Amino acid sequence: MDQVIVLEVRAQGGAMTNPAPDLTDLLKDAPSNWGKWGPEDEVGSLNYLGPEQVIAAAGLIRTGKVFPIQRLIGDPKGDPVWPSRKPAVRTQLLDESTRDSDDAPAFPGGLHYADDKIEAFLQGSTQYDALGHVWYGGKLWNGYDARTTVGGMDKASVRPIADRGVVGRAVLLDMARYRDKDALGSAETYTHEDLIACAAQQGVELRKRDIIVIRTNYPALFFELGDAFYDDFCEPGLQYSPELVQWFADMEIPNLVTDTIANEVTTDPDTGVALTLHNALMRNLGIAFTEIVDLEQLAADCADDGVYEFFYAARPLKVHRGSGAPVNPIVIK
Repeated sequence: MDQVIVLEVRAQGGAMTNPAPDLTDLLKDAPSNWGKWGPEDEVGSLNYLGPEQVIAAAGLIRTGKVFPIQRLIGDPKGDPVWPSRKPAVRTQLLDESTRDSDDAPAFPGGLHYADDKIEAFLQGSTQYDALGHVWYGGKLWNGYDARTTVGGMDKASVRPIADRGVVGRAVLLDMARYRDKDALGSAETYTHEDLIACAAQQGVELRKRDIIVIRTNYPALFFELGDAFYDDFCEPGLQYSPELVQWFADMEIPNLVTDTIANEVTTDPDTGVALTLHNALMRNLGIAFTEIVDLEQLAADCADDGVYEFFYAARPLKVHRGSGAPVNPIVIK
């Protein structure tokens, strides 16, 4: 049975004692893209990525260097996943030892083969969230009723994102190097102003409709600490503010990609609310979230050649009614 996690509020000076505000109240004046692309839209801000953006992104390919940024599933060192989830389990079903049995499958000509399967959370590896993955107030992205999630996502599932695909100009913002650290620490936060300053330090321009890719290298602590990684679990990441949400809206950001499990600081140190930006950015603005990517080779290459913009393409697995799906995004420089 899966473990159940209770997220503890962490803030400067210790745990907060005031109750966390309800998201309905916290985000009552937040910008929204509901209805912008029609009442039946299920891909949200990915609509910002049209043929013009694809062609412009293709012009960024100069060296032909290719970086697949999916993390390995079934890593012998372990797979970082959200605390209530378990890593994928791969099971071998057929191999050469199968032929030791008298009732082994036989094919004319003597063909032998291997076969295996995995049991996995759809969001237990590098993955895209469906826009309907999180909600509050009984409404998903674009105003769909939360009851449409019963038994599977009838609206705003990952399938429309998978059918469409994601291609555009992406910019790596290496927050760990920007702060002169090997990795950001637990509960460490940054703002949109930090993103702008990081881009300026790297010498790269942030433009409207960019796919934003953020490196924290926080998952490195998972491989160092093992199970202790989940003690007082609070990842580093973007921290909610009305100004940050408005900046994402004004910049028409289609996709937020990070190496952490949930893209944002787990529990806001000021409000005590968990995963505020999943709601302010994904549920309200329709920004696609991509999580648990492996940015180490890409980041090293960007630091080496000073080029932090690149062609990005991704297409999660097509999963009917899925709340998310694994993906292996491709970056080409």
